[in-house]
Amino acid sequence: MFTDDSPIRRVHSESVILLGGGRALLMQIAHPQVARGVAEHSDFRADPLGRLLRTLRSTFAIAFGDEEQARAAAERINGVHARVTGAGYRATDPDLLLWVLATLIDTTLVVHRRFVGPLSPELAAGYYRDMGEVGVALGLPREHLPPDLAAFERYMDSMLDTMDVSAKGRALAAQLLRPLPGTAPVVLLVREVTAGLLPPTLRCQFGLTWDPAREALLESAARVSRATLPLIPWALRRTPGFLLPVGR
Repeated sequence: MFTDDSPIRRVHSESVILLGGGRALLMQIAHPQVARGVAEHSDFRADPLGRLLRTLRSTFAIAFGDEEQARAAAERINGVHARVTGAGYRATDPDLLLWVLATLIDTTLVVHRRFVGPLSPELAAGYYRDMGEVGVALGLPREHLPPDLAAFERYMDSMLDTMDVSAKGRALAAQLLRPLPGTAPVVLLVREVTAGLLPPTLRCQFGLTWDPAREALLESAARVSRATLPLIPWALRRTPGFLLPVGR
């Protein structure tokens, strides 16, 4: 679907973007209907890391794979979505598909701006167009997409203004951010980064604490990242191979 110099590949090749994984997941389950679907049809509670890795591998297969790999990944995801239905929701609902896609786009732009640097207007617009093609491949009607990045940003603002995290969403978030034996240092770090990157309204609704000292520490880390990434060899900063399709 995409060439090596396409915006989506250029942006998602930066491994630091993976820092936004927790933010994207929490933003997705902030939508009450998405939270219900995840709680009732996903192994999220039992294996949150495994679910995240499978989601990333499928998404990267569409972005980085050849035509056959991209098509197979899209068919696999669409097949899963077709089975996710319940009282008052279905995963193939265009509104829900758009929200899930939007959390990935918004998170990528936020993390890139903070830890790598802001995208040029042309690259940001191209990235949005490419992600729109990913959404279409995953069943989102093209006419349901905001037509450009400015319209997308207005959509995000309106959604965040009205989002009301459900008790089920908060329970899922607590499960995601609960340290398992041997994982406490990593999970606590993920929790802090996720809390710092979340929109303040959602951070509050999920019950995550934040303060000026933590914000200063996160911004210091971001400044170091922006300053040092250009000095790091590309082989060390690119998305790890185990997340990419075979041959990429």
